[in-house]
Amino acid sequence: MSKRPRTFKLRALHSQDKYGVAGKNCQEVLLKGCQKFQLPISGCRLCLYEDGTELTEGYFQRLPDNTELMLLTPGQAWQGYISDIHRFLTIFYQPQADIIQAAQKLLSDERAPLRQKLLADFLHNISENIQAETREEDGPWFEGLESRFRNKSSYLRYSCESRIRSYLKEVNAHASTLDPQPRAEYLKIIGQMCEKLKSERYNGSYFDRRDKVRERLCTAEGWFSCQGPFDLDACLSKHSINPYSNRESRILFSTWNLDHKIEKKRTIVPTLTEAVAEQDGREVDWEYFYSLLFTSNNLKLVHIACHKKSSHNLSCDETRIYKPKKQVVRKRAARRRQ
Repeated sequence: MSKRPRTFKLRALHSQDKYGVAGKNCQEVLLKGCQKFQLPISGCRLCLYEDGTELTEGYFQRLPDNTELMLLTPGQAWQGYISDIHRFLTIFYQPQADIIQAAQKLLSDERAPLRQKLLADFLHNISENIQAETREEDGPWFEGLESRFRNKSSYLRYSCESRIRSYLKEVNAHASTLDPQPRAEYLKIIGQMCEKLKSERYNGSYFDRRDKVRERLCTAEGWFSCQGPFDLDACLSKHSINPYSNRESRILFSTWNLDHKIEKKRTIVPTLTEAVAEQDGREVDWEYFYSLLFTSNNLKLVHIACHKKSSHNLSCDETRIYKPKKQVVRKRAARRRQ
């Protein structure tokens, strides 16, 4: 009984074409594939497109119809989908006009919602202008922003400063709920914090890609990575964004949060208030509270999906609330020699 022809979908490594090929054995499919792609058959071989498994005659007979195969010439290698992803990612670093045009053409003809989204996201990412910094270099990025912002870094720095200023305003507003005597001490502490924030330029360096590595939360290119929810060491979803890339990413970045691990409203401000009321001659360690309210010691940059708004149930360090009392060292009188 003769073997029936099997049908396969055949690709070649550096070709956008895909052909349907039928054959009774591996050699016949290989021969027809080489003819389709106009390749010399010497040294060529077939493997599974899915995972790169090389075909033998015995394995060939067990494959179902319409299995996708990859035709390789001498020296070529294929690792399956991993290779495809690698080639796809390469496009983002070396975008070519013809690829962008082809994707735009596909998008204009596409009607399936999922494929539309994938193509739109692809075009959105490949069209990024990350290296551009000034308004002259990337006008669309600045659309909707005041003319005083002449470069991207200055706007992102301002954006971070605005968040920190809002925290300060909120903490300062709490003073109105206190009695006169503790209010005066509370406002004195807030004043010290304010002066330190001014000297640190409201920690705007966190969002400024031009700043020193140890002070910014992004790469030199402007990529930010989600630091994960308050109760995890990392983001399991690997969220990332580059607000320097295009206008849409800049707007989306505004939905990311600088989340207080030890909560500002529920914990830090009430603890500071209590410390002021009960200091009893002790000096409140305002710099400790400053670090919790305004610095990355207690702030995590998180994607909106990683921002948990439930109670964190974390407390301030009781040993840090007041400054240690200075030890009075008394000099002992030297004993006279007998």
